[in-house]
Amino acid sequence: MENLPQPITTCGCEFSYVCAMIASPAPCLRVAILDLYQGVPNQGMRCIHQILHEWSSREQIELSIDTFEVRLQGALPGMDYDVYLSTGGPGDPLSTRYEDWDIGWCRWLDALVRHNQNPDSTQKKFVFFICHSFQLACRHLKLGMVCKRHSTAFGVFPVHRLSGGREESTFEGLSEPFYVVDSRDYQVIHPNEDRLAEMGGMTLCLEKERPHVTFERALMAARINPWMIGTQFHPEADPEGMRLYLMQEEKKQQVIEHHGEEKWQRMLDHLEDEDKIRLTYAQVIPNFLNQAAESLLGVTP
Repeated sequence: MENLPQPITTCGCEFSYVCAMIASPAPCLRVAILDLYQGVPNQGMRCIHQILHEWSSREQIELSIDTFEVRLQGALPGMDYDVYLSTGGPGDPLSTRYEDWDIGWCRWLDALVRHNQNPDSTQKKFVFFICHSFQLACRHLKLGMVCKRHSTAFGVFPVHRLSGGREESTFEGLSEPFYVVDSRDYQVIHPNEDRLAEMGGMTLCLEKERPHVTFERALMAARINPWMIGTQFHPEADPEGMRLYLMQEEKKQQVIEHHGEEKWQRMLDHLEDEDKIRLTYAQVIPNFLNQAAESLLGVTP
């Protein structure tokens, strides 16, 4: 378990023992990170921990953080957490449905959905699904069609909000369109609007407009219910990590081969813009944590 330093509850004066007795305990959220990276080196875990610690320090809300290695160890959190972040990861989200870890993950999701639907559950569970986890959730809950893309999506791209996305507080402070890091071979298309509405959710964003191709635009974000949200993109990605990724010779040649060197250079240039992925990094997951803190702790960050 990772714990941030405990807040100081005494003032250091001669009556500090009295101060300690009357000091209110610091608000605290228990956070579970579900690691779906299967041991593959990545920047995602670093970025998620960085966002959590930055938010905790800024908002003066303590976080107790546990990480669960889902795919290699089959580890899954119980119901004693407030906030759950389920990560991206490699591979085909359609091919693992009969593997033990996938079955366990789906049962974990079902338990959280039932908990939140129970009117007697006053403390709801807040969940954020990223990329591969979003695909798994859409597959399991029948929120859309999960399929292989005709080609890999990789880079910094604009995302366009639908009407529901313009009202979504998780995207507060972002531009229109806003820019994201996209890295995937699979996608969610044909969102099941009726099923989403039944669960209390809605579609939020679609991928960039591509008038020169006939392919359907992928669903890039959906609110699944009032406490669960998922994105096809990587809201945790920061410019520093993305730059390291793009500078790897294999990735550089992959981008140049498919899109040209000008596109690769443009991706690097986008990393310097304050209104692109740096803004997405600073807003999306922190806004989600704000929602959880307000609901569960009664504080407004």
